[in-house]
Order: sequence, then structure tokens, then C-alpha cells
Amino acid sequence: MKNLKKVFFLLAFTVLIASCNIDDGVEGIPPPNFDVIGLWDLVEVNVNPAQDLNMDGTASTNLMDELDCLSGTLLIDGDLVWTFEQSNLDITPITSGQFNVSCADTNSATGTWFSDENEVTFDGDDALTALKISGDQLVNEVGEDLPGIQSFAYVRRVVN
Repeated sequence: MKNLKKVFFLLAFTVLIASCNIDDGVEGIPPPNFDVIGLWDLVEVNVNPAQDLNMDGTASTNLMDELDCLSGTLLIDGDLVWTFEQSNLDITPITSGQFNVSCADTNSATGTWFSDENEVTFDGDDALTALKISGDQLVNEVGEDLPGIQSFAYVRRVVN
């Protein structure tokens, strides 16, 4: 009888543990969209109007084409934690729609994340609040003309 109680307790405990899962969600709250997990690289920092900061004769609306010092990465992991590191920008007006843009210090941040099919939301540090899922990119649409930024875009790093 004593062994039967132990077996019953062990079986009940196993069923309880197996039934609790992050995918269960809370009433009406769907589980996170784990498709966003990965290491994301900054590929676009879009501005308006286009600038020729590297003086190659071709103006671009993507500052990544103009500044070698500009970089950023975003790690979204399966433990619902994110880590972010990105170059800050110093933007100052010159004249006639032209601006001086240079890389400043690096901004680092971390926190927790949640995602549905449309966006990833970030809690913790306020460096990131939400990124829209747009095809194979995560996009922060700021929507400001220079000296502001139109948008930032990240693409998942492919691991061989």
C-alpha cells in the first residue's frame, strides 16, 4: 500500500508538471510568437532628406550606406529576454537641408519581450518599446524628418 501511494503521488506530480507550459497562456492571452527568436542586425537607419555623409557623390536615405561606424544588434532569446546594443547618432543641422551626422557612444539595454504576429514589444529598459514585424524585418517606424529618424530596420542573422 505504501508503494502504491508513492507511485500515485509520482504519477500525479508528473501529470501536473507536464500540464504546465508557457504555451498554455492565460485566459484569452495567446502564447508568444517564438518565430522572432534570434540575433538581429541593424541594416537600415532611414532619414529624410537623403544625405551624402561619406562624400562619394551619392546621397542615400539609409545612413548605413553613409557611415561605417553605425552598427546595432538585437538578441531575442527563448527565455523571453532581449539584449540590445546600437550606435547612438549625433545629428546637427548645417544648412539647406544638409546635416552633420556622426556616431556617438553605444547604447546597451536589456529586458523581457513578448510578440504576437504583428509586433514585438519590449519591457525593461526604454531603449526599445516595440518593433513591427514586416516580412523578414523588424522595423521601428519613428516617422521624423532630419534631425530625426524615419525608421530603423533589423534583419535576422543567418547562422550556417
